[in-house]
Amino acid sequence: MVFVSVPSVDSAISDSRREAWAFLSVVSDGPSAALVALVEELGVEEAAAAVRDGVSVEGLPLGSEDLRRGDRAAQFLEATEHLGGRFVTPDDAEWPRERFSALAGADGDDVSPLGLWVLGTGSLHSDRGMIAIAGSRASTAYGEHVTSEIAGDLSATGWTVVSTGSFGIASAAHRAALAVGGATIAVTAASIDRAHPATHERMFRDISEHGGLVVSEYPPTHSVPSRHRSLALNRLIAALSQASVVVETGWRGGSRDILTWASKLGRPALAVPGPVTSAASEGCHRAIREGHAALVTNSADVVAAIA
Repeated sequence: MVFVSVPSVDSAISDSRREAWAFLSVVSDGPSAALVALVEELGVEEAAAAVRDGVSVEGLPLGSEDLRRGDRAAQFLEATEHLGGRFVTPDDAEWPRERFSALAGADGDDVSPLGLWVLGTGSLHSDRGMIAIAGSRASTAYGEHVTSEIAGDLSATGWTVVSTGSFGIASAAHRAALAVGGATIAVTAASIDRAHPATHERMFRDISEHGGLVVSEYPPTHSVPSRHRSLALNRLIAALSQASVVVETGWRGGSRDILTWASKLGRPALAVPGPVTSAASEGCHRAIREGHAALVTNSADVVAAIA
């Protein structure tokens, strides 16, 4: 278990409102257009009370009855505080509302989160900006080398590197940022109290203790990663970032979904080419060839695409 010194939550937000946001975040088990609409219609505390009382909302996916208990949100908030983390809501100054506003017109449940559970000494804001770097878990030495160069250079010049905390390209990006003393954010499909994958526990601790963040849509002691959550993760990573870079991905690699999201949000979708003989780069070559991503080879190309 990790204990770190973190920025405090906004004391101007009442406990009842924070608990209401937490309750809705928990019962939806991820992004929910129905809950977002209910909050817009009734207000957050009134929406939470309605759901707690069993009001039926069309299209609303709800967690288990246990999660709908009135005291569960308070328990998760207490567990988060005990970890040294915090629950950031749309009411808080730290909330990246400008970046998340691009999700307002998203289809289905691909909407802005109702809150984020975060652990670390960093912030959801960045003076320079945030750039996502993603790619295959089964990365090659070439992919890891290029990732380390791009992520390290970006981080050394003040950019915050955002990725998934996973194997391969993601871990190479995080470690390169840490190596130059930069900030990096791991957005996980698990929860902030458990590293996913478990073998990256040390890396997650380094991220949270050295100016970065571990971020999840799911509360501590609750989350088990799934394909659904991993896909929802891509839209969150793209929404947090000014641009998204994929270094290696296969022909049907899941990392291409981050490029799709970046394009949907009107932000640069970028891909690094690899050896023409490498199956690990087929997805990048495909995205570039079909016009779904711009070709980049270094950090200067990435920054130029944002300007």
